[in-house]
Amino acid sequence: MTDALVISNIILWVVVLALLLTVLALARQIGILYERIAPMGALMLDHGPKVGDAAPVFGLESLGGGSLAVGLSASKKSQLLFFLSPTCPVCKKLLPVLRSIKDSEASWVEVILASDGDRAEHSAFYSKAKLEPFPYVLSNDMGMTYKIGKLPYAILIGEDGRIRAKGLVNSREQLESLFVAKELGVASVQEYIDQRA
Repeated sequence: MTDALVISNIILWVVVLALLLTVLALARQIGILYERIAPMGALMLDHGPKVGDAAPVFGLESLGGGSLAVGLSASKKSQLLFFLSPTCPVCKKLLPVLRSIKDSEASWVEVILASDGDRAEHSAFYSKAKLEPFPYVLSNDMGMTYKIGKLPYAILIGEDGRIRAKGLVNSREQLESLFVAKELGVASVQEYIDQRA
């Protein structure tokens, strides 16, 4: 009887040690995976005015009526320029996110939709997508100045009229990474991660 008890205790301790080693190995793997999939912010393409530069100022008419100074906020708020197209499915997917940002961050940022092209096509999109709460501007010059080549693209201009963050945005997280970059005082979340590595 005592031999069986000793053997069962030895087996139990072997199992406990095996489980402990397994937990340590898994914890190590989780750490490695965490480093590999660090938060990815908006993909900053190195074209157009740089982060930290004064934003070019454009006086434009909104599709909904009224004029707007893009790059220089009369209300002393930051401006989030969101470049989109009526034919871009990712842009359409992000419209609810922009509505949420417009409501939750209204105290410090104004969201401006921007594009170029046929005014009639954009007006139809503006009405169909119910974008009346947003200023929506059309300007070939603005797209060319910022060198927008892919959509959706967003640029965050600070209250001081300087570009604070920019990049290609395909998700809520990438859009919000522009706000995080502004708060951290870096050009992008990737730059922040690289500085800490």
